[in-house]
Amino acid sequence: MRNILVTGGTVFVSRFAAEYFAAKGDNVFVLNRGNRPQPEGVTPIICDRHALGDRLKDKAFDLVIDVSAYTRADTESLVSALGDFGCYVFTSSGAVYPETLPLPFREEQECVRNSVWGDYGTNKLEAENFLLENVGNAYIIRPPYLYGRHENLYRAPYIFDCADRGQPVYVPRKDLPLQFFDVSDLCRFIEILCTVRPAEKIFNVGNPDIVTVSEWVRLCFEAAGKVPELKIAPRDCFARNYFCFYDMDYRLDVSRMLKLMPDVKPLAEGICEEYEWYRSNPDAVAKRGYLDYINNNFREV
Repeated sequence: MRNILVTGGTVFVSRFAAEYFAAKGDNVFVLNRGNRPQPEGVTPIICDRHALGDRLKDKAFDLVIDVSAYTRADTESLVSALGDFGCYVFTSSGAVYPETLPLPFREEQECVRNSVWGDYGTNKLEAENFLLENVGNAYIIRPPYLYGRHENLYRAPYIFDCADRGQPVYVPRKDLPLQFFDVSDLCRFIEILCTVRPAEKIFNVGNPDIVTVSEWVRLCFEAAGKVPELKIAPRDCFARNYFCFYDMDYRLDVSRMLKLMPDVKPLAEGICEEYEWYRSNPDAVAKRGYLDYINNNFREV
């Protein structure tokens, strides 16, 4: 039995990770402010990560999974509060790569500000740099779009709603490439990292199969037993007002990950799993007003 600390633990990736490792029989602690229901089978540590004091000094963790850090200050505060710990895995983002780099983005490319992701990517990069400079047993994982059970973002759930309501889906362009990674594969890879302890410290993670937005919408509709109607939105409308992704090419080279974990969950399988979860948990997702925007701003196109 391993002692594992998961930051957050109440929504999406952190909740899934806490439940994933608890189900394996690990002794899982979750660090959060206690504002949401806690996952079952874990030990909550109710505290702000910036006001930990000595709360963690008497605990030894075999693995720290830091999902909720967004800035250098977030990682600094946690690391300084920890006692003994083994492997530290930080969930960063592919948003650290500037859009000017050639695609697909590779780990060895220089990262600077991305004009689309803005401070989000820059702050994640600063958090990465602190860990790489100060924590010898830290690993950085950079996913593309994460999906799966417990998703609280209105991405696939938005398309599921369109399917169930018989709504057309407006997209910026039908050939927009998308790359995803199931949260269960994310957890499997974290487990591999803390077991194998590879020499490389930074890993892009994701499904190696890139799909177009048309293919992704079709898979979401198929999970609901429906056939989609896709329409191209007016070009003068900002994509994030009516759709769940930016109109940008955002692909990661995951060959380094595949050397350690060559098999990933097929996208169709993962989408069906998320659909079944969402039908039972519709209130777990933060809805956005895409359909209201479409109804108020789009004429038939």
